[in-house]
This record gives sequence, structure tokens and C-alpha cells, in this order.
Amino acid sequence: MSILVQKYGGSSLADLQKVRQVAQKIVATREEGHDLVVVVSAMGDTTDDLLTMAKEISANPSRRELDMLLSVGERISMALMSIAIQSHGHEAVSLTGSQCGIITTHNHSNARIMDVRPFRVQDELEQGRIVIVAGYQGASYRRDVTTLGRGGSDTTAVALAGALGAEACEIYSDVDGVYSADPRVVLTARQLESLSYEEMQEMARCGARVLNEEAVEFARRAKIALYARSTHDRESRGTVVRVDYPQDARVRDESRSPAVAVSHIDEGLWVVAGEEADAVMELLESYRVAAQRWRPGEAAALFLNVDDVHGVDALVEEIRGVAPEVQVERAGMVSAVGSGIGRRPRWARMGRGLVEGSGAEVREMFLFPDRLSWVMGCGEVRAAAGAVHDGLVLGQ
Repeated sequence: MSILVQKYGGSSLADLQKVRQVAQKIVATREEGHDLVVVVSAMGDTTDDLLTMAKEISANPSRRELDMLLSVGERISMALMSIAIQSHGHEAVSLTGSQCGIITTHNHSNARIMDVRPFRVQDELEQGRIVIVAGYQGASYRRDVTTLGRGGSDTTAVALAGALGAEACEIYSDVDGVYSADPRVVLTARQLESLSYEEMQEMARCGARVLNEEAVEFARRAKIALYARSTHDRESRGTVVRVDYPQDARVRDESRSPAVAVSHIDEGLWVVAGEEADAVMELLESYRVAAQRWRPGEAAALFLNVDDVHGVDALVEEIRGVAPEVQVERAGMVSAVGSGIGRRPRWARMGRGLVEGSGAEVREMFLFPDRLSWVMGCGEVRAAAGAVHDGLVLGQ
């Protein structure tokens, strides 16, 4: 039988009734003839609740102990899901990340997967069991429990899909696919039927949270199709991310709508590091925070997406502690994503005009082959996102 990997987000498992509904969905998929591996996130707001408890005890808790604490949420979900599936008469077994052979770096709270050795998973599948896996976690080469950062359950699912040679990986959540912008912010956003790996990665890198950037990279390497779908809406086709992306970028390049989507970051960090940029970059490595742009020289400046960071205030203080002249302030970013959009100067000029026309002051503009980005004040982001979306995606 073909192997299918599914992942269910925390909102899909918010309470026991939803756990039962997802269990029924899993059983139905199994009865269609698939060997099934299911990755689960923590239920509802469990992770946030655990993090709040830790911070009530300590303002700056140890990241190692946070990993031990936060990994519990997914373990609760996996055990309850396995019990629910067994109640339907199917065999199921729950496994932690370490039991699945997920080996990570030793960066607590934001580890990266180094290798996947899914021997236990394969053994359980051969016994005819549905395998339920705790997402978001693994074990470091030093045998410590580690977590993978925000969206880490996506990464778990795709990494397992690649290691098992799965047919596809389905990511289920409370939204019915990937949209051309966050529909809660941009009312004109529309659902996308398909995307390239590169476009989805750029969207994730710049604030879109439907799919995790590292998960998309695993899928790209393994050439696995990713499906983003709604857990409860059976009529929705969702969005597929794959290599054989059907839309011709050249058509868009010559049209009035060169972008496929707009992403935004409400509140990142704008760091003017000057000659201390190397020291700041070294500090960021321990937090595994990537700079969106590093402008070298005496006026070196970086924009940081800190959505995945536990303890942003502590990071800010550490950056400021590098040297007195290092400046850190909150800032936002809006990005237009589309194959080849950064290769045509007219789109960069038009995009900047749209941002400034929304009332935002552009602090910095970044040009990449498949992305244009503008840094601005936090309060200016949402209006700018709507203007860029309507201008570069809808062509209005």
C-alpha cells in the first residue's frame, strides 16, 4: 500500500470532540487503502498555556527546560488520538519524535532536523498499525529533547514523508488552503490552487504561517507534493505546492499582476548594527534567527523576523549589549511574492509607489528574484499589505 502522511494542527484538535472527528477522518483514509502516518500538534492553546506557566515562574526560563515542558503538549495529543482510533476498531500506536528517529541539532527551542531514521515507524506500519507521531519535537545528538520552533509539526510531517518515500503529505488546519494574502488583514485575498516550492518558501519566510518554510524545503528536496487543506470542509480542494507548477511566470511578468501573493510581518526587528554587524550575526546564530537582509559596511542594517523566537525582549537586550552604537527598534515588513518579480525594475517602482500611497514611509527596500520587500513602521503594515495586494496581485 502507498504511504500517506497527514498533519493536523492544534486548532483542529482544540477539544475532545474535535479529536474524535479527526480520528473518524483518519480511519476513513485508512479504509481507502493507505498506510498512514499522522503527525499531531498540541491541542488548541496548550503550548501557549505551558509557556505562560513557565514565565510566571521565571521571566527568562532555560530553553532546555522549556523544550522538556512544551514537548508535553504534542504527546498528550498523540496518545488521545491513538486511543480515539482504537475505539473505532483500528490498531494505532503513538510515538514521540525521538522514537521516530528524528535527530536534531542541539539548539533548544529552535532545533533543525539533521537526520530521520524511521525504522520504528516502518516496523509499526508493517504490523498494520496507524502511526500517530508527536510533531514539533525530536532528540538532539546529545539525546536531549528538542523542539523545532513555530510550525515545527509541519517540518516533522514532511521530513517523515521524505524518509518514508510517501506518496504525498497533507497539512490540515482550520483554513482551506493558502491565500494570496492573510484574509483576516486583506479582505480581497483569494484562495490559491497551486504554488511553486520557491514561492511558498518566500511567503513563509516573510510572515505567511499556513506552511512552515523549513517544511517546504524538505518537500522540495524530496519532490513531495504538499497539500494544504481544511480539516472539516470536505468541499474545499485546498492548495497544492509542487514542482510541476502549472502557471507560466512569463505570462504574469507581462501582465498587470506580477505577484502571486503578499505576505507581511506585523512586528519584526530593525537592527542598525554598523561595524558590529558580524558580532550581531553571530549572536543570531544561537537563536537561529535569519536576517532578511544584511547590508554590510559602516551603516550595516538587518531586518529580523522574530515570530518564532521565545523571549524576544531577551534577544533585543542581547543585541543592544553587543555595543553601545547598535540600535534596535520594532518594525514591520510587507512582501510581494512571484516568480521573477524582482527581475523587472518596473515592478519594484510600482510596488514602492503602492506602499507610499498607502501612507507608509519606506525605510528600506529589498529586491530578490522572486520577492520584493519593504520595511516600515509596525502601524503602517496592514494598509500597505492591502495596497500592494490589490495593485500587484489583482492588478487593480
